[in-house]
Amino acid sequence: MGSWPAIARRIRVPTGFVLAVVYLWLATPDPRSLIIGAVLIVVGLVIRGVASGHLSKNEQLATSGPYAYTRNPLYLGSVVIAAGFAIAARSLWIALILIAVFVAIYLPVIRSEENYLAERFPAFADYTRRVPKFVPRFRKLRNDRGSFSWSLYCKHREYNASIGSAAIVAVLMAKLLWGSR
Repeated sequence: MGSWPAIARRIRVPTGFVLAVVYLWLATPDPRSLIIGAVLIVVGLVIRGVASGHLSKNEQLATSGPYAYTRNPLYLGSVVIAAGFAIAARSLWIALILIAVFVAIYLPVIRSEENYLAERFPAFADYTRRVPKFVPRFRKLRNDRGSFSWSLYCKHREYNASIGSAAIVAVLMAKLLWGSR
């Protein structure tokens, strides 16, 4: 069957699609919640996008850009996006579901990925001593020599997060406008 982190890694994307349907069903946005949520969603997308443009998966240890502040900027961006969607939806159930998904799926995946990085990159041990796992420390690494790469951003297809987020926000706006008639 496999370990839970391996299973979590495989089900996180399909789970996201199921959650989107449940989310749209439970969401009860109002103009204020939608604006505040959309701002957070954009912030999260920027964090993820910049991180993606600094990540050469399996080739080198990412320590530049947002990786100079947190070891997991992609997941940090995802949490900010999720918080934005929770606020936009104005639903305690959605917030609780998103927290449960993060704890059950994303924390084991993060742990598993960090174990892999520790095995693959000897410099990871020193990196973990200087850079926090999740909550950013706004003190740059001395060796931040990387730069953002649009080709990496595109290679990782990070634009899909923006497209999906925009589609869900558009449905929320339609739901808000349609529900107010």
